Amino acid sequence: MKKFEIFLVAPPGLEKALAEEARAAGFSKPKMMPGGVRFRGNWQDAWRANLELRGAVRVLARLGGFSAMSLGALEKRATDFPWLNVLRKDVPVRVEVTSQKSKIYHQGAAAERIEKVLREAVGIPVAADAPVLLKTRIDDNAVTFSIDTSGESLHKRGHKEAVAKAPMRETMAALFLRQMGFDGQEPVLDPMCGSGTFVIEAAEIAAGLKPGRSRSFAFEHLAGFDAAAWQEMRAQGPAASPAVRFYGSDRDAGAVAMSTANAKRAGVADWTRFTQGNASEITPPDGPPGLVIVNPPYGARVGNKKQLFGLYAGLGRALLERFSGWRVGIVTTDGGLARASGLPLREPGPPVAHGGLRVKLYRTDPLP
Repeated sequence: MKKFEIFLVAPPGLEKALAEEARAAGFSKPKMMPGGVRFRGNWQDAWRANLELRGAVRVLARLGGFSAMSLGALEKRATDFPWLNVLRKDVPVRVEVTSQKSKIYHQGAAAERIEKVLREAVGIPVAADAPVLLKTRIDDNAVTFSIDTSGESLHKRGHKEAVAKAPMRETMAALFLRQMGFDGQEPVLDPMCGSGTFVIEAAEIAAGLKPGRSRSFAFEHLAGFDAAAWQEMRAQGPAASPAVRFYGSDRDAGAVAMSTANAKRAGVADWTRFTQGNASEITPPDGPPGLVIVNPPYGARVGNKKQLFGLYAGLGRALLERFSGWRVGIVTTDGGLARASGLPLREPGPPVAHGGLRVKLYRTDPLP
């Protein structure tokens, strides 16, 4: 089966962690680059990346391209492009164009020319709400066409209905867990769990559940899609029953109810437990030490940062007093707040874009 370039879009700042995940999943020679990870593969590799990778935001298939220095040249060369190798005449497409350092600088005009070719020369309908997105990048006069094989962002696993006010996206949570060295063999506790994302992701990893098992993808609308082969690939065997459990707590009763319902929809209710309580009052569950990971409020989200120092300090005291042997990960925008915990923090990870802010993962080694 012919190979082409596949590009995994990463949460900005987590490219290295995504490259490590792709390598561990057996994809061939993944290479980290700004914005994501690329490797060469075939269409079944693109399907599997959507189904199995927890950290990718979306999966793009590079179709090819050419050079063009005018709108006329773009239209002419696009007319000769082998669109029907990938696109279908009965499935609408929408076109998105970005351009930089190129003679073709008007992105809207370029999109119109490509849409005209698809409609008039090839017979493919174009629609703003089409299930298939054709991404066109014009960089230094080189035109590259890619298909978004994912559709909706891959953080939408297909089984979460309720979310908290400042939710941690599943893709980011999975990569932060990877950065913490989590492999499914230790308990995880999130003392400010919100909608339960860290806890549910950890339980799914431990149970061997595929993140894309409950949703559909854009590649199902492409030419050459083999429904039988896809059903065989996505067949989810029985979940492995993890040897450990995964815990969340929150002072808000609504968050606890939300997390419990989300865990049930995800099929991990048997291995998760959510309770109501303040972060400063947490106690370790029975069993071996593991990982505490938390995305607490920070000043930019709350407005008044001063009141948060006590929150971080109370959490840190509880962890130092009661969680000997546990590792801790704190996701926050503010190093001062992280240090207010009093925990023995290592140098933080790289900044990661999150909801218009830039957060970092602050980690500890096992607590004394």
